[in-house]
Amino acid sequence: MKNTLRNTLIALITFPSSAFAAGNNGAGEGSLLLSLFIGFFALIVVFQLVPAVILFVGMVKGLVSKDSKKFETSN
Repeated sequence: MKNTLRNTLIALITFPSSAFAAGNNGAGEGSLLLSLFIGFFALIVVFQLVPAVILFVGMVKGLVSKDSKKFETSN
């Protein structure tokens, strides 16, 4: 049991050290697939914003227009 615990502790201490020694070689670099993924969702957001802006402008025009129509309700 003592031998297994010692081997486990040695493995836990020595194996991660090689990963830490690699440094930040790939930090800040994005791949082409990551750029396409982010760009695809940016296009979805833009295509959703265009109709929303058009509807908002139409609503504001309707609220501030001087030609207000009065609707009669029939009972």
